[in-house]
Amino acid sequence: MAFGKLTIDWRSCIAAVWRSNRHFLKPISSVDLVKPESLVGIDTQKDALFTNTEHFLRGKPASHALLWGASGVGKSSLIKAVLTKYHTYGLRMIQLPKDNLNLLVDIIDEIADASSNYRFIIYCDDLTFEEGSNEYRLLKSNMDGTLEKPAENVLVYATSNRRHLLDAPTDASPHDLSHMDADEEDTLALADRFGLTLAFPVMSKETYLAIVDSLFKGRVKDVDLLHQEALNFAQQRGNYSGRIARYFYNHCQACV
Repeated sequence: MAFGKLTIDWRSCIAAVWRSNRHFLKPISSVDLVKPESLVGIDTQKDALFTNTEHFLRGKPASHALLWGASGVGKSSLIKAVLTKYHTYGLRMIQLPKDNLNLLVDIIDEIADASSNYRFIIYCDDLTFEEGSNEYRLLKSNMDGTLEKPAENVLVYATSNRRHLLDAPTDASPHDLSHMDADEEDTLALADRFGLTLAFPVMSKETYLAIVDSLFKGRVKDVDLLHQEALNFAQQRGNYSGRIARYFYNHCQACV
């Protein structure tokens, strides 16, 4: 596949990222592959996304997926785990920043003609739009509603802190949604294009400690002391999350 300055050999490359400053699709030589078993407390979301991906790889009906919810609870890690689990089955992934959604149709044109041995997920991280933004219209029109039939070997997986993709408090109630303006309604229509919507609630203390335990498995003797230090570390940062648990682990490793 040729796009920009490089030719990508998908036989050896499992992921690529769009570099807007140099205007080319860059093969990722060192992919951050997350082990599925390392993801704690999101089994329901993990099973749903894995099932959807398996349907996609088998040529069965599958949906674009939106993973939304609190920060640091595993949304991005779960998408990375999808690539870890399925790249040997012909799955490939392209990360596209939301500021470059105008290139989506061109990228899809390229990969839609790729070998039938490969299926592609376009990964959009932190897909939240500010008021007055027009980028969402580009994504909306390419996911559905155009004259051209969607590519059968391409899906979009996105993460967002907002269910309705708006950087505004529109996650509240049906009453609030009934008073949206035209732009907000368009953004809701985009959210509806994601046939699979997975919610990631704020992480509980118990799940946070379970992640800490998995990171330190076999490394500590005093679990109660570990938990107390982990809770203190999280309280200093204002929340519980898998990201904070990993920061705590790295902090402890650096102090050894």
